[in-house]
Amino acid sequence: MFPKTQARDEEVAGPAAAPSVRLGGKFVTLKSLAATTALCATAMFGLGTLAASAQTAPLVCLITKTDTNPFFVKMKEGAQAKAKELGVNLQAYAGKIDGDVDAQVQAIESCIAGGAKGILITPTDTKALVPKVKQARDAGILVIALDTSFDPIDAADATFATDNFQAGELIGQWAKSTMGEKAADAKIAFLDLIPAQPSVDVLRDQGFMQGFGIDLKDKSVIGDESDKRIVGHDITNGNEEGGRTAMENLLQKDPSVNVVYTINEPAAAGAYEALKAVGMEANVTLVSIDGGCPGVKNVKAGIIGATSMQYPLKMAALGVEAIKKFADSGEKPKTTEGLNFTNTGVDLVTDKPVEGVKSMTSDEAMKACWG
Repeated sequence: MFPKTQARDEEVAGPAAAPSVRLGGKFVTLKSLAATTALCATAMFGLGTLAASAQTAPLVCLITKTDTNPFFVKMKEGAQAKAKELGVNLQAYAGKIDGDVDAQVQAIESCIAGGAKGILITPTDTKALVPKVKQARDAGILVIALDTSFDPIDAADATFATDNFQAGELIGQWAKSTMGEKAADAKIAFLDLIPAQPSVDVLRDQGFMQGFGIDLKDKSVIGDESDKRIVGHDITNGNEEGGRTAMENLLQKDPSVNVVYTINEPAAAGAYEALKAVGMEANVTLVSIDGGCPGVKNVKAGIIGATSMQYPLKMAALGVEAIKKFADSGEKPKTTEGLNFTNTGVDLVTDKPVEGVKSMTSDEAMKACWG
C-alpha cells in the first residue's frame, strides 16, 4: 500500500492525469487550456467576420442642400429606411442654407476619401459642383442627382427627379384658368431660389411661364422675358424668411401684384405673411411647388391656391436601390422613356379645380404628403 500522502495525490491527479500548469492559483490541464484557447479563437474569428461583413457593405452618401427644409428631411428619411432594408451604410451631409456650395464640396471630398460606392446629391449650384462630381466619378463612384439636375445633366450618372418644368407648368395653367379673362392683365411676382439659378429653379420658373401663356426667350435663363405682366423676380433662398423679404421687395416695386409664383412652399408661407401684413392676402392668387404636409394644409386653408406635389421619399429610396444594384452588378440606372432623367412623378393639388388640368384635393393629398 502507498503511504497516505501519496494516495491522496493519486486520487486528485489520477494515474493517467494530463500534464497541467498552474494558472491563477489553480492547476489547469493543458488539454483544457487548449480547448479554451480554441473557443476564444472561434469567438474572435466570428467577431472579425462580422466586422469584415460591415466593412464590405457599400457606403452610400446623401448630400442635401439643407437639413431643415421638410423636403430634404423627408428625403433623408427615405434614404435611411431603404439603406437599412438593403443593408448598406448611409452617410448624410447637408449645407447650412440653400446655396452653401462649400459644404457640398467638402461632403463630396469626404465621400471620395471614405471609399463611397455612390453619392446621392441635390446640388445647390448645378454648374459650380460639376468639376468635383467629375472627380468622384473618376474615382469609380456612381453619382445620382436628386430633385435638381446638374448643368449639363450628364455631369452625373443619373438624375432622379420630379419633372420640374411640368410642375411649374401645372400651377401656371391652373393660375391662368382661375383668373380667366383677367389673366391678360395680370401682375405677376416671381419668388425664385438663388442668384445662381440652379436647374430646378429655372425649370419651375419657366414651366410656370409657359403654363400661364408667357412667351419664353431662353428656357435655360430666368429673367430675360419681356412680357409686361411680369413685375419682377426676387430670390428667397427657399425659406420662409426669404419669401417674406422677396414679397415685400416686389410689392414696393408694384403694389398691384395679383399673382405670385413661389419656388417652394416655405417661400410661399413667407410671401403670404407679407401680403397679409398689408391686407392683400385675399386679392392675390398664390401658387407653389412641393407637396409637403404644411403646404397641403395651406391649400386647404386657402392660403395657397394650388401646389404641385413631388415625392422626395421615392427619389431617395430609388437612389439607394440604384447604388446597391451598381455595387452588386456594375449596372447603372436607366432613364424614363423619352426623357433624359428618371421621372419620380408630380401631381397638382387644389381645392378649386379647373377644367382641363387634372388635380387632387387637399384631403386626397394629405394621404400622400410628406414633412
